[in-house]
Amino acid sequence: LFLATLTYDTLRFEYEDFPETKEPVWILGRKYSVFTEKEEILLDVTSRLWFTYRKNFPAIGGTGPTSDTGWGCMLRCGQMIFAQALVCRHLGRDWRWIKGKRQTDNYFSVLNAFIDKKDSYYSIHQIAQMGVGEGKSIGQWYGPNTVAQVLRKLATFDTWSSLAVHIAMDNTVVMAEIRRLCQSNLPCAGAAACPAVESDVLYNGYPEEAGVRDRLLLWKPLVLLIPLRLGLTEINEAYIETLKHCFMMPQSLGVIGGKPNSAHYFIGYVGEELIYLDPHTTQPAVEPNDSGCLPDESFHCQHPPCRMSIAELDPSIAVGFFCHTEEDFNDWCQQIKKLSLVRGALPMFELVERQPSHFSNPDVLNLTPDSSDADRLERFFDSEDEDFEILSL
Repeated sequence: LFLATLTYDTLRFEYEDFPETKEPVWILGRKYSVFTEKEEILLDVTSRLWFTYRKNFPAIGGTGPTSDTGWGCMLRCGQMIFAQALVCRHLGRDWRWIKGKRQTDNYFSVLNAFIDKKDSYYSIHQIAQMGVGEGKSIGQWYGPNTVAQVLRKLATFDTWSSLAVHIAMDNTVVMAEIRRLCQSNLPCAGAAACPAVESDVLYNGYPEEAGVRDRLLLWKPLVLLIPLRLGLTEINEAYIETLKHCFMMPQSLGVIGGKPNSAHYFIGYVGEELIYLDPHTTQPAVEPNDSGCLPDESFHCQHPPCRMSIAELDPSIAVGFFCHTEEDFNDWCQQIKKLSLVRGALPMFELVERQPSHFSNPDVLNLTPDSSDADRLERFFDSEDEDFEILSL
């Protein structure tokens, strides 16, 4: 894992530019030509939030690690796929980050939700500590499934984003289950579920009225994460076309997974290569400056993104989609149904209207963050996490 010791500056020179190819480049549902749109491709990549290992952040849990180098790569990939959902939710897929240009308050609100401190909604501190409830000690490696489950629990506290997060287990997406989740538009049941607006502003700088207004919407924006196993020790070639199609869908949030021992956030593909953001570089933790602004350049990857052969992908992944409206979700369902008709493309998961009878307990998929149901959840988890070992750095 030599990459873990590279600095940001050395990375800048490590990666070659995109190949000169007639093949289209797909980035999270957008199609580009290398010949005529290279600048647009690089701007799109740079605009994604890039989370890497950090050092010298406040100790996790007060006495735990102050760096996640060597163990936090899947947690960082989970942050990246979820940050992309928040960008789509609050800024839109067309939003672009331009170095030196003043960004909106919403942008900094999204970024602040991931900063390395205990009171940010999706910080490494929150993910690591929530993982303890899933049987993961702090500093232990996560698989894609575990990080998805933890992020789902953390999202219930994020009243500003007001997301419906669904993890589709057993390779099955149940449409009725998702509609029920997204249409649960009742106001919050109690004060504990809805922290006071003042505390939101204090900790995360979120606009006051947004959370209240969004809680009354008829359809909560959906983050759909689908943990999958696409082979035993290597990816089954029959799934490759289907995987590519996921990056073509406008609802795409990308894929988290990687090579054994090394997690990546995959945002697209060109030809037979996946395009990804790599968390394996250690940067210093970022603090707001004297004027309260957060220096944000280190959260955007300003060199050409990494690429790897699709055939090298570890078979344990989680695929993500974002459906802002019910119409987006219906469109996504239609695309998935059409995908099952593509020749040579084996479906990666099943789309069904109702709960199959072999599901043992539908309620386990909708736990509240404070419930102590880790043991019930455990049987829904693959053994995917055990397939990874930490290499000594």
